[in-house]
Amino acid sequence: MHENLYFTNRKVNSVCWASLNHLDSHILLCLMGIAETPGCATLLPASLFVSSHPGDRPGMLCSFRIPGAWSCAWSLNIQANNCFSTGLSRQVLVTNVVTGHRQSFGTSSDVLAQQFALMAPLLFNGCRSGEIFAIDLRCRNQGKGWKATRLFHDSAVTSVQILQEEQNLMASDMAGTIKLWDLRTTKCIRQYEGHVNEYAYLPLHVHEEEGIVVAVGQDCYTRIWSFHDACLLRTIPSPHPTSKADIPSVAFSSRLGGFRGAPGLLMAVQQDLYCFSYS
Repeated sequence: MHENLYFTNRKVNSVCWASLNHLDSHILLCLMGIAETPGCATLLPASLFVSSHPGDRPGMLCSFRIPGAWSCAWSLNIQANNCFSTGLSRQVLVTNVVTGHRQSFGTSSDVLAQQFALMAPLLFNGCRSGEIFAIDLRCRNQGKGWKATRLFHDSAVTSVQILQEEQNLMASDMAGTIKLWDLRTTKCIRQYEGHVNEYAYLPLHVHEEEGIVVAVGQDCYTRIWSFHDACLLRTIPSPHPTSKADIPSVAFSSRLGGFRGAPGLLMAVQQDLYCFSYS
């Protein structure tokens, strides 16, 4: 437990790391509006969450008025330097933190998941309609032809992950479907069976280094698949009684505890934190 934790009385719809001053220097939060207070995207210095020495100055903290953001993503692409994206209802906003300049792209559905490509000038978006599309960041918001790639799921897309030198993309949806897509042919090349979801906004964790895919279902089971052949490797029940209100949150690390650490899975349920070793 650390002091100086950041508290807000508003719902946090989305959160991601932001690399403004250096890698993972800030945390980007999308906050819902409440009463007369509009929604916003806030950049918090990561130093707020770490025990600091007296006299240390926290990094920059700033907010941008953005109503009703469902998702957010930070860009490490040099063609969108110092930029973040927010997925709204029928709109994508790309904002430059330094200049305040914004690009707006109209969509036909709510944007629930986003990720910037690192090498190609593309921003991938997953929608409530089941559509996944990429925005070519070189196009202006009023220009035509900015949709570079289009893929389709049968249900609302809750997670998108760009993989394998940006040739593949993995996505999951609210029907429990997890698919690996080939971005060159726009074909599904692999499907991961067993994930349980009916309506929840559930994340997907892909670890290419370890060759695994991790997801927690609405049944509160954490499932681990082989990335390469989609074989279900492990199923871990929640340590607490199963409840759709207490779905575990998980994080996998190849080096849990530091550079010399071993692979492991952290699981948070209610007020408890569990650690599972992995081999």
